Amino acid sequence: MFQSALKWVPRLLTSSLLLAATWSSGQRLTSFVDPLIGTGGHGHVFLGANVPFGAVQLGPQNIFKGWDWCSGYHYSDSLLTGFSHTHLSGTGGADLGDVLIMPYTGEIKTDKGQQKAPHQGYLSRFSHQREVARPGYYAVTLDDYGIRAELTSTERVGFHRYTFPAGGRQPAHVIIDLKEGIDDQAMETYLEQVDPQTFVGYRFSKGWANAQRVYFAIKASAPVPKFALYEEAQLLAGKAGKGKATKGVFTFDKAPANLLLKVGLSPVSTQNALANIAQEIPGWDFGKVQQAADQKWNQELAKLTIETKDATARRIFYTSMYHALFAPALFNDVNGDYRGSDGKVYPKAPFTNYTTFSLWDTYRTEHSLFTLVQPERVSGMMQSMLAIHQQQGKLPIWHLMGNETNTMVGYSAVPALAEAYLKGTPGLDGNQVLAAMKTSSTRDDQGVNYLKTMGFIPADKESESVAKAMEYAIDDWSIAQVALKLGRQADYKTYTERAQYYKKYYDPHTRFMRGLTSDGKFQLPFDPIQSIHRQNNYTEGNAWQYTWLVPHDVPGLIKLFGSDAAFTEKLDSLFIIKGDLGSSASPDISGLIGMYAHGNEPSHATVYLYSYAGQQWKTAEKVRQVLHEMYKDKPDGISGNEDCGQMSAWYILSALGFYPVSPSSGAYVLGSPIIDKATIQLPKGKRFVIETKNNGPQSPYIQSVTLNGKPYPNSFLLHRDIVAGGTLQLTMGPQPNRTFGTAAATRPREVYK
Repeated sequence: MFQSALKWVPRLLTSSLLLAATWSSGQRLTSFVDPLIGTGGHGHVFLGANVPFGAVQLGPQNIFKGWDWCSGYHYSDSLLTGFSHTHLSGTGGADLGDVLIMPYTGEIKTDKGQQKAPHQGYLSRFSHQREVARPGYYAVTLDDYGIRAELTSTERVGFHRYTFPAGGRQPAHVIIDLKEGIDDQAMETYLEQVDPQTFVGYRFSKGWANAQRVYFAIKASAPVPKFALYEEAQLLAGKAGKGKATKGVFTFDKAPANLLLKVGLSPVSTQNALANIAQEIPGWDFGKVQQAADQKWNQELAKLTIETKDATARRIFYTSMYHALFAPALFNDVNGDYRGSDGKVYPKAPFTNYTTFSLWDTYRTEHSLFTLVQPERVSGMMQSMLAIHQQQGKLPIWHLMGNETNTMVGYSAVPALAEAYLKGTPGLDGNQVLAAMKTSSTRDDQGVNYLKTMGFIPADKESESVAKAMEYAIDDWSIAQVALKLGRQADYKTYTERAQYYKKYYDPHTRFMRGLTSDGKFQLPFDPIQSIHRQNNYTEGNAWQYTWLVPHDVPGLIKLFGSDAAFTEKLDSLFIIKGDLGSSASPDISGLIGMYAHGNEPSHATVYLYSYAGQQWKTAEKVRQVLHEMYKDKPDGISGNEDCGQMSAWYILSALGFYPVSPSSGAYVLGSPIIDKATIQLPKGKRFVIETKNNGPQSPYIQSVTLNGKPYPNSFLLHRDIVAGGTLQLTMGPQPNRTFGTAAATRPREVYK
């Protein structure tokens, strides 16, 4: 069987040669993408076949072995249990892995097997040398069976092609295992044979998503001669089975040369899953579907293109673009039907419904990226959030497959929704937006009750009190800006005041944000490094990291320190201080430079704060350091959880040279671009071009800037100037221009007032 796998080597070489030719022609941006980046280390990135924002993420699955297998696959592994159709990318929580399918040969086995005893089950060994991953396509040889498995997909349909070894004497099987998922529990599963080539069913599970429902339909390219149903290993009679561990096995006494399967998913019904197949993959041309997936990726990647002589930077950039477009994911059928967070079916919705909102992460950068390169999708994302608010009584916190997981702190849909509204996203009613924001910000859970009655969250009453308060201040400032635009002065005043509550946590003696007890005193004892587990005042971080989490009012934070000099001195120390985080510290505190933790989102704006104190050149230094040290073109190439695209979005905008420190403000802070030229394709045929002169690894400092040919003294860029189209030119140099962005009038500031 291993010899049969060797026949794929020429095909692999041919594919490599074709890719090399494509690179030289510069026509296929997908050739610059390496999907394996982030599949090792703590990146937790999904590997497999999907299309931009697709509901289907069809990919390989390992035996779940803990945190680093949250996506179902880790580069360090060597065993595959099959190919499942839903995955998360880069999260710190594990779930999904629905509708696991695995081809194999030999005797019938209904259990996947064990890591230390793989031959007891249907799983197989595999090698990265016989693995191919490209946007919209994944292929691997199952070494124990000599079967070549290839995967591609559309938005709602996964497409499998299995090539069995020629001349095989053993019977061939395909198992549909509805028990298996990624660290979740199947609660009810159903599988039915409708005709010799059609199978339908569902998988209801409980995991991170507490009540997940996935309906599916399977179409086989050839009649299945033998079909058997099992509950675990117990053979069932008939053509339909229901239980907690329903499994179906196709058996071919003589393996077909090729077997293709189309698997449609739906959040609503098996009928809709069949309709999704009929609409998206009516035929059996695997190559055509694969080419269409590649074209969809090229179309989206082409909305933001770069020119650079650095092949590594180009590979990381386009892979980051690829990763950033995995989520939010479609959560509807081709006819518009979807299932809401209240469990009800909403037919033919007038907007495109999405799920997988990792908002505590993605509000910081990724949604800003979408306003630039995916403006036509932003309305559907925001309409989805507003619909969730109507269905569950609050805006999403961390929404997954129609379920609220309530993961992380803050009501982080607010800044994303505010940003979209303030930037003029069509289809958003301002009064509806503000009402939804106010609902989420006036509840009595997660410490908000104390915020309303005491003006702060006491650490002896509420866990993660500092982190919650800091996030709420950011959120409330965003609400204030929406209220201001609507002329709602009372709401503007209320939320502007609440946005200043962060100041109560600042201790001028230690110069850290600290927890307060019910009597208003700073909590003791205090250790800024190990405070994460001694007092649990912070979320996946410590006082060193959370002291800077004031993106909405950096000038106010500087005043707390007393001066620009005192602020920058303390900020300098962040990148130098060393210390033991403690054995119970969160593994999310990663990507460390001193106590700066790039691997986790609360730190993401910190390197840009120097500009607010008139030292843009220090921002440039730190941005370059992070770009080069925390992102690599290898499996262990992302310094922390990818978090549904946030880590990639940081890289993308920082590589261009600007970053949305306060996403709702309408401004981006200039950093240090690493590209020679970038072009953002805007609606109505407009383009915004970023050009650099004298740029290179030894020239990280901005010397001067022009916008549309005119001198531009500011160390920040306005969103309205970008979307108007034009050219930004940055002249770089090896030494700091310490006068650039120094004057108060040229420092970053909000623009929506």
